[in-house]
Amino acid sequence: MINPSTNGWIDKFFLQQQPLPLPVVIYSKEFYLNVRHTGFIYGHTVEFDTDKPINTKGWTTQEITKVALLNTLYGVFGLITHDGNPKDFIEKANGFYKQMNPEGFNLLKKMLPEASASHRLEEMIDERVQTNDNIISKNFSHILTNALLFMDVLAFRQYLLHKEIPVNYLKKLEETIISIVSLALKTKTVKSNYDDLLIKLFESSVRYSKFSKINVENIEMLELEYFASNLEKNYLLDMAGMAMWSDGILEQKESDFLFKLSDLLEIDRGYAIQSIESIDDFIHKYKQEIPYFKYSNPVKHFYDQTTQNVQILLTRNKNRLVKEIMESGELMKLIAYSTQRDLSDKEKKKMKKQLLDICKSIPSLTIFLLPGGGLLLPILIKFIPQLLPSAFNENLDIDTE
Repeated sequence: MINPSTNGWIDKFFLQQQPLPLPVVIYSKEFYLNVRHTGFIYGHTVEFDTDKPINTKGWTTQEITKVALLNTLYGVFGLITHDGNPKDFIEKANGFYKQMNPEGFNLLKKMLPEASASHRLEEMIDERVQTNDNIISKNFSHILTNALLFMDVLAFRQYLLHKEIPVNYLKKLEETIISIVSLALKTKTVKSNYDDLLIKLFESSVRYSKFSKINVENIEMLELEYFASNLEKNYLLDMAGMAMWSDGILEQKESDFLFKLSDLLEIDRGYAIQSIESIDDFIHKYKQEIPYFKYSNPVKHFYDQTTQNVQILLTRNKNRLVKEIMESGELMKLIAYSTQRDLSDKEKKKMKKQLLDICKSIPSLTIFLLPGGGLLLPILIKFIPQLLPSAFNENLDIDTE
């Protein structure tokens, strides 16, 4: 099983998929439709377009997205180069991200042994998926942030074609997406809270532009001829469709906008209808899972999402965590007391310190040491009694008699 949060997951991905380094034959329309079917275009991956199925039980959203990004980059590599060799792909992907995010001189990195090519790509993908620093916005707005990850795929295509990313390509693509979304929202007769939220989430997701600085008054002002690829055109149309769907109702005025956009993009209207139906089907099927549509109570969503992530971390590290806790006699007493009464401020401080010391010894739990990690401690404490042996709880029952 792959663990996308530990080193070596890319090598293991290709080891399990066992792709043959033979000429790859795939068409751009087929490639795009397959990617869209997985949900990656919409920012919520529900499956992978791979030869062999991947078990994602117990994975976080971030881990699923990392594998989806890798697989989609690999897919466009095959589409453009017709090469299926993972080693060649990893080399090109590293070159692409190095140009996309150039590093300054780092003496420490210069002195340390150079990491393997696959490990460097893991670090780059991890950085791309973790695009929000704030822990609340990261959990809440990932739907839009991840939808814009397809920009990486389009830029990688340009890199493979031209051996470099064309100057200002990403900036131009991002500005066009924002302009289309902005114009799409203006066509709405009835505004909803989701429209304002959509703008805020896009603002937190983009890198080069701001909604406030985009001044496009009508669809004719868009310089759409810059984008000649069907992949680019289809993606721009789908982004408009996502913006239109925010209230779940497609008015006649909105339909006219989408058809006009498809005409300007030189996309067949039949495909435009298919695009609208695809978005509608996908969101109706997975609406309850998509954070964007939990607007009514973002705090509750944050707590639910964080609780799920902490539970996954604890389950994966159960044996080592239980061993560390059992070896700390004083911490065991404090945990026992906390299930019977409220701890004093001094006891809480001591319990927090000892738990953080244990987290230091388990790499996967270092999230609790990061700024804001203290907010997660109550969730950590909540699950600890469930991890401890049954005798622990039985002894508590005896003590309370």
